[in-house]
Amino acid sequence: MTTRDELRLLPWVGSDGKPCYLSADDRGGYVSRLADHIEAFQLGVASQLLEHALRVLDDDMEDAEELHLLAAQLASALRDVLRVATSRGRRPVTPGHPKGD
Repeated sequence: MTTRDELRLLPWVGSDGKPCYLSADDRGGYVSRLADHIEAFQLGVASQLLEHALRVLDDDMEDAEELHLLAAQLASALRDVLRVATSRGRRPVTPGHPKGD
């Protein structure tokens, strides 16, 4: 849990690839709400990608190129989900705030 004056890890990186942070004091601000929506979107994409991956892995006819693309997409989704988990693990869940399902 974070105190109200700690920084929130945002679900995106800067142009230089470094993490972006936001003061946790303003949970209702524009950037905080945008981050909440992006986190929810990233979790939704990861869930859909997992369903797709399970279908692909059940199909013995998939070629190496398809599997390579799937692995790259899964790695990207996993990176996003881990960032969301890290961010949410460091700040309190409050009513009306998206929860990681």
